[in-house]
Amino acid sequence: MDDATMKAFLSVGRSVLTVGLLLLSHQVNAETPDEWIALGARVHNGFGALVAVGVKIGLDAVKRLNAGPGELTVTYYDGDKSACACAADGIAIATYSSVGQRNLIISPKQAPNEAIAVAVIRPPNGGPGLKYTIPISALANLRTFNKDLTPREVYDAVMAASELFEVEPAPSPSQ
Repeated sequence: MDDATMKAFLSVGRSVLTVGLLLLSHQVNAETPDEWIALGARVHNGFGALVAVGVKIGLDAVKRLNAGPGELTVTYYDGDKSACACAADGIAIATYSSVGQRNLIISPKQAPNEAIAVAVIRPPNGGPGLKYTIPISALANLRTFNKDLTPREVYDAVMAASELFEVEPAPSPSQ
């Protein structure tokens, strides 16, 4: 293995280890808004509205699917209107999903044109789950939140808003 490959391998390994340790050390005890903000900022290198939406989606899925830490599999489809997969980081910390644990998959397929992102969250056995869509129509509010509000105000605004994502059943893949 040459030096460049080894450095790249070690860099990815450190990133996976850091996220894993953060998730293990916080369990789902990052219960206060300030704890979610700090964890989201640490994992994503900043806390914005899409990270907060991801936390909200993840918490909703954990509750609806009656899941414990790491008991869900997330398949995330990013849209071309999103700067990055910000919401995926929020979903990951709220559900304890990670690329390293192989229960967070960033799909190479894009979300539909009318969506910023889509996340399908289900039990790891592939049973029925939930499909969350962050519609393009939410983008104006999200941009305003990021532009005009502090991270705590962003968190509060996202948690209070009802139109930032849509949720529908996701049948078992075998159906």
